[in-house]
Amino acid sequence: MRKVKKYFYNTDTHKFEKLVVSWRTRLFRALRFVSASLVTAIIISAIAFRFVDSPKEKRMKGDVNNLRDQYEQLQGEIDKLDKSLAELENRDNSIYRTVFEAAPLPDSVRYGKRYSKIDPQAFAYINPEEMMDHIKDGIGELKNRMTVQRQSYDTLQDMVKSKEKMLMSIPAIQPISNKSLDHIASGFGYRIDPIYKTPKMHTGLDFAAAIGTPIYATGNGVIEDASYDAGGYGNHVIIDHGYGYETLYGHMFKIKVHVGQQVKRGEVIGWIGSTGKSTGPHCHYEVIKNGDKIDPIHFFFNDLTAAEYDRVVHISTASNQSFD
Repeated sequence: MRKVKKYFYNTDTHKFEKLVVSWRTRLFRALRFVSASLVTAIIISAIAFRFVDSPKEKRMKGDVNNLRDQYEQLQGEIDKLDKSLAELENRDNSIYRTVFEAAPLPDSVRYGKRYSKIDPQAFAYINPEEMMDHIKDGIGELKNRMTVQRQSYDTLQDMVKSKEKMLMSIPAIQPISNKSLDHIASGFGYRIDPIYKTPKMHTGLDFAAAIGTPIYATGNGVIEDASYDAGGYGNHVIIDHGYGYETLYGHMFKIKVHVGQQVKRGEVIGWIGSTGKSTGPHCHYEVIKNGDKIDPIHFFFNDLTAAEYDRVVHISTASNQSFD
């Protein structure tokens, strides 16, 4: 294709003359065109990068979204476990440890170092390693709490065994067979002394029965004393039940046990007599707690119904003369 020549009308010469463009003008035009092209390209690129993601950015955003979903799913599982474990911890502190008179475990022991959750909206500013560290911290806290809770249940299991032993040791039956409840002759409190005929503190219960009637240990324990007291209890036995409890059985006709022997509830330890300071065959029975003599009437819960207990209380509170 032939190059088109340009002409212009010269008003001075009144002729059409050929248009001649200098090299400087041509260079300036070329530079202006290149500059405009570059500016346009930059503007288009900026708009494209602002509103259109590159393939790499799309992959990165997809990875972030996947991480967010995985984190939220894991955090949801941790929250469920946390809620379940918190319920167990509350029952442990509020019920189980209360029943066994044990102090609740403080949060500083259960939780250790607390961890904080990540706000899912902040994922764009947190690297995956940091997110995984938070998850590991959360799982680590749960593991620590579960370990503490398992140890607490082990302690409670030991307490159950100890409580079973204690319940078998605490005096809980009458020292002689007394289904008819007719053998209680004198109760705990001030009674008329059979010898001096004056009011005197009677520190036990008197069970009247025929000589040779068996006397039973009212709880598991170890024989602490089995001897004769001429001026007081006569042939008598003292059982150490542990947990601060002791029982005394006085005025026996004959003692069956010896010091240091272990006995169980319901085991025969001797037979009713009238030895020592006594006016008739009976068993003087005492319950001692931490050195103080207390009313034995409250320690027959394995023997009596509620109605029978009311009747025994009524009998034991009658003002009468003791047997010793």
